[in-house]
Amino acid sequence: MQTQTQTQTQTQTTTPPQKQQQQHMAATQMTTMSRPHQVIFQEAAAKATEDDIMRGRGRVDAAFDAGKPPPFRIGDVRAAVPEHCWRKSPWRSLWYVARDVAVVAALGAAAAGVDSWAVWPFYWAAQGTMFWALFVLGHDCGHGSFSDSATLNSVVGHLLHSFILVPYHGWRISHRTHHQNHGHIHRDESWHPITEGLYRQLEPRTKKLRFTVPFPLLAFPVYLLYRSPGKTGSHFLPSSELFSPKEKGDVMLSTTCWCIMLASLLAMACAFGPLQVLKMYGIPYLVFVMWLDLVTYLHHHGHQERLPWYRGEEWSYLRGGLTTVDRDYGWINNIHHDIGTHVIHHLFPQIPHYHLVEATKAAKPVLGRYYREPQKSGPLPLHLLGVLLRSLRVHHFVSDHGDVVYYQTDHDLNPTAAHGWAAQNHHKQK
Repeated sequence: MQTQTQTQTQTQTTTPPQKQQQQHMAATQMTTMSRPHQVIFQEAAAKATEDDIMRGRGRVDAAFDAGKPPPFRIGDVRAAVPEHCWRKSPWRSLWYVARDVAVVAALGAAAAGVDSWAVWPFYWAAQGTMFWALFVLGHDCGHGSFSDSATLNSVVGHLLHSFILVPYHGWRISHRTHHQNHGHIHRDESWHPITEGLYRQLEPRTKKLRFTVPFPLLAFPVYLLYRSPGKTGSHFLPSSELFSPKEKGDVMLSTTCWCIMLASLLAMACAFGPLQVLKMYGIPYLVFVMWLDLVTYLHHHGHQERLPWYRGEEWSYLRGGLTTVDRDYGWINNIHHDIGTHVIHHLFPQIPHYHLVEATKAAKPVLGRYYREPQKSGPLPLHLLGVLLRSLRVHHFVSDHGDVVYYQTDHDLNPTAAHGWAAQNHHKQK
């Protein structure tokens, strides 16, 4: 009854001028699309009613259920993306690598030259962000969106990821598993939900650490070593169940490169002192890890609209990809290569990062209500810290049963959680 009342109230507050504005925006979008794309757009729009969504303030109508199958196919979304967005330019990709490496070197030289405690905090924030940018370029290599050359992708990927202590092939393979199973409760690989049964088995201290900042933002090195709760294996061991027998050689190569980088850091600590290596590399590395965990978590959590997770026959590649969320990072968008445009990346990881924004704009008319418009950021994405904290207070586990499920809240863990926010995102089981 409460949901019906909310729906009726929201429907009544949609004034005729708002409807006219929505219709005008839709007509404008239609005129800019080719005829095949207009047909796709019309078919998707025909299955929706005006009271399904309110765009005025970014509030989503309770009548719209994101867990239901969308009225379009993956091929419809693909057809909307311009052909040139699929083309990869190795020279353009290498230019981004050269740019980022130059910035990393310049920051390091400047900090070492000044060597002032008034400068070090700024250096740590800037250099850690640049380490994160290097990771994104290596991530493109892993997807094959860096270039069409597997050799170039492997060489550049190993250089970039080994420098920031990431085993290139080990992570590339597990990340591929994540993309192939995104949104699946059991088969997804990163930041997937804990089922209620497994959650209840965790020690109270483990629960508290998992959902208390800053610990979730330092999870990546632990994940590389041990994976997530309920899963076994390591990104460093060829014998891990993460990898097939034919991938063992690749994993050994990446682990060897990782060990060489670690040995180099230890040698520099002996030569220049542990404190200098900590200041120049160690703390920026921690900032990079926090960026990685923040960004990847918020791409799958924290939206004001409840996000479904699937199991069984309800899951599909398209429906799983549509559970991801785009985020706006302000000035950081360009620095970390627009990785915040995440929905289209999850559906089509072959698209180079420099075409993601254009591809997203082209696909939005087809995605319709299944695309969640990101909240605009200021110069720095400080608003995302509030989103993270709210999500950690209410997104704890999902049911052991049901093929379409939503996050539930452990009120014993956080009894002071914002009940209004939690009630608005109450996760019904299906």
